[in-house]
Amino acid sequence: MSKHDYDFFVIGAGSGGTRASRIAAAHGARVAVAEDLYLGGTCVNVGCVPKKLLVYGSHFSEEFEDAAKFGWTVEPRGHDWATLIANKDVEIARLNGIYQRLIEGAGAKIYDARATLTDAHTLDVGGETVTAETILVAVGGWPSVPDIPGKEHILTSNEAFHIETLPERIVVVGGGYIAVEFAGIFHGLGRKVTQLYRGPLFLRGFDDDCREFLAEEMLKKGLDLRFNSVVECITKQDDGSLVLDLHGGETLECDLVMYATGRHPNTAGLGLERAGVKTNERGAIVIDKDWRTSTSNIYAIGDVTDRIQLTPIAIAEGHALADRLYNKSNRMVSYDHVASTVFSQPNLGTVGLTEAQARAQYGAVDIYKSAFQPMKHTISGRDERSLMKLVVDRKSDRVVGLHIVGPEAGEIVQGFAVAIKAGATKAMFDATIGIHPTAAEEFVTMRTPEPEPAQEAAE
Repeated sequence: MSKHDYDFFVIGAGSGGTRASRIAAAHGARVAVAEDLYLGGTCVNVGCVPKKLLVYGSHFSEEFEDAAKFGWTVEPRGHDWATLIANKDVEIARLNGIYQRLIEGAGAKIYDARATLTDAHTLDVGGETVTAETILVAVGGWPSVPDIPGKEHILTSNEAFHIETLPERIVVVGGGYIAVEFAGIFHGLGRKVTQLYRGPLFLRGFDDDCREFLAEEMLKKGLDLRFNSVVECITKQDDGSLVLDLHGGETLECDLVMYATGRHPNTAGLGLERAGVKTNERGAIVIDKDWRTSTSNIYAIGDVTDRIQLTPIAIAEGHALADRLYNKSNRMVSYDHVASTVFSQPNLGTVGLTEAQARAQYGAVDIYKSAFQPMKHTISGRDERSLMKLVVDRKSDRVVGLHIVGPEAGEIVQGFAVAIKAGATKAMFDATIGIHPTAAEEFVTMRTPEPEPAQEAAE
């Protein structure tokens, strides 16, 4: 028997920590997990799950409008924010219960307390001293807010899911996927939304054609997108409204300001330094290929590290680590060709390389694009278009990137991600019979590549 209280102690019961703890326990390890906030972590409570529910809710405004052209009478209309939030809370509570049953059902113990490290094998868990042979840090990330005058008036995505009443004028600050998604949610629920971003175009890191296309579609919907905009301070007026002073002298008045300006690893106050665990300049835990930290018995997975910050990645890492530690497995996680979706309106889905990345890596590439009006809107009359794009390595004919802006982009990309992961060529795409009529069939019917850029053609 080990001289420690537990074989495996997990700090954080988010998606990755939960998977690691229950798999380790299933393999026979003595496991405990500590969570001081909420079971399921960010994704289940203030991230992907409630956000997707709000996205669903916000879509109905356009669905009601479109239904009229299909013969439906749907008047009168109205929306009650409190009902949406209450029903969302019921679902989240159900999921919290599932996470508890998953962990305890596998034989692991849950501590409803904050855990901090006192040395490499010892933890303070809500005032109780606990020791463990191996420790996993899976505490995720936390919203970052700039230090500007008036920052006390800022809400983040954590608080956005618990707003009691949704005011009329909302400013969303940020250019990442969270900012873009919430701008669409609030707009779909009938609010006047302005999105500010300090750069020239949002969603940095995604394919440039998709970024530009999505911005155009959002502008057509009536969102006020303002790029190259920097907030210098926020002032609360006597009537409760907020005034944003922007760089350059412009002011903007609103009722609510939400910042989605990035997230940072939630490592502050964990006692990592007492256990000899190194972090980088962002506070992210430094790990090797096996998720091991600078202290040999302590590991880290998920958003607390500087790898891909996606829930399925954390889950895969947690599972692989538990298998490697307690089932003598060589299971690893591949970080290549990871598919993702921005639940913007319309959605943006992607897998593989952007055009810019592919050109940098392969040199000569062929680009296939198709922009079209979704079939539904040939009757609804809505001015919304979709974009689909393939990036092909010319030498090998392998499809190295696939991107879409349009309805259900995530559902479409998930299937094609398997093909990209398997190394499918453009010839294989061409030989595949499409499902008609669907939007996804565009990916197997595009035959003519885009003209080469002038510089490449000259070379």
